[in-house]
Amino acid sequence: MTHTDRADRFRALHRTGEPLLLPNAWDHASAAALAGAGFPAIGTTSLGVAAAAGKADATGAAREETLHLARGLARLPALITVDIEGGFGGRPDEVAELAAELAGAGVVGVNIEDGRPDGTLAGTASQCELIAAVKERAPDLFVNARTDTYWLRAGGAKETEHRAAAYQEAGADGLFVPALQDEKAIAALVDGVLDVPLNILFAPGALTYRRLAELGVRRVSSGSLLFRAALHAAVGTARSIGRDGAVPDDLPSYAEAGALSAVYEEA
Repeated sequence: MTHTDRADRFRALHRTGEPLLLPNAWDHASAAALAGAGFPAIGTTSLGVAAAAGKADATGAAREETLHLARGLARLPALITVDIEGGFGGRPDEVAELAAELAGAGVVGVNIEDGRPDGTLAGTASQCELIAAVKERAPDLFVNARTDTYWLRAGGAKETEHRAAAYQEAGADGLFVPALQDEKAIAALVDGVLDVPLNILFAPGALTYRRLAELGVRRVSSGSLLFRAALHAAVGTARSIGRDGAVPDDLPSYAEAGALSAVYEEA
């Protein structure tokens, strides 16, 4: 299957049937386990990748770790999209070259955000320039343009709609609005602004996957949730040992966990 074929398949996952449920991995083992569980597409979480490397998220510090991981994950039997933060601080031409490198490795999509480490948003025009440069250099790549208007509480509905229209015009294949949980605002984007799929970050205790589907959302991401859940489970299990408590009896065996590396080698 060619890269174009894989990219087309990834696009189709946003347009047919239920919304694409996109789990986000932070290392090879988590991605291999998700692929083995049958998820057709897997994203990376920038927080998980950075934290696993002992670095800060959203600062560009985990660039090399992200690229190294992406090259390996692209060999798994799943479609891979990669969170590249805001482009790791590169100029549009540099980010476009990075995107082309990822596409060449087999990655089918990238996530590009407009939030900045200081809590501000990138200028709309400069972000559009970045998106356009990536699409020109890697036209098959699914560019999921993330706007942090809600995540950073910097603009709300009107600013989100403005950026959504602009990013779409610049060539974005999808729009990602983390922290957006307002049903009216979601419906306004889906029905009045977007011709591309809307991606919402799943939030425990907020809108369910089913409700998001009813509102017209076409992609639901887990973000750093799985990474945080894994840390919680690891600490809880360690404490349980010391209390002679129960440990889940359905954990992967030593051999099963070790076999995750074989998935990588055979891909």
